[in-house]
Amino acid sequence: QVLLVESGGGLVQAGGSLRLACAGSGRTFSSYTMAWFRQAPGKEREFVAAITWNGGSTYYGDSVKGRFTISRDNAKNMVYLQMNSLKPEDTADYYCAAGVYRSALSRPDRYGYWGQGTQVTVSS
Repeated sequence: QVLLVESGGGLVQAGGSLRLACAGSGRTFSSYTMAWFRQAPGKEREFVAAITWNGGSTYYGDSVKGRFTISRDNAKNMVYLQMNSLKPEDTADYYCAAGVYRSALSRPDRYGYWGQGTQVTVSS
């Protein structure tokens, strides 16, 4: 089992940056594919980014490519999401997720463990 706790959300102006962090528990953290999803009010959960167990591959949703970067530090059981050039449409609750699958990583059902979320608000 993996417990996930996100942090780093807040209010930022458009064009600014934020770095989200996700702390994971458990000795097997390094074996999981990790991802970030987001959900805005009234909208479906949206894939943001994913990273394979060893950090060798990363994947991004079209709306964040070139602006967001996912990374992980398995020694610290941490996953990060660096968000640059933020836009008002990036406003959402951001969730960290862990899963055992190696494909179709943009699907929420590929992840069995979720954090409680952290809120990001981008003002125009």
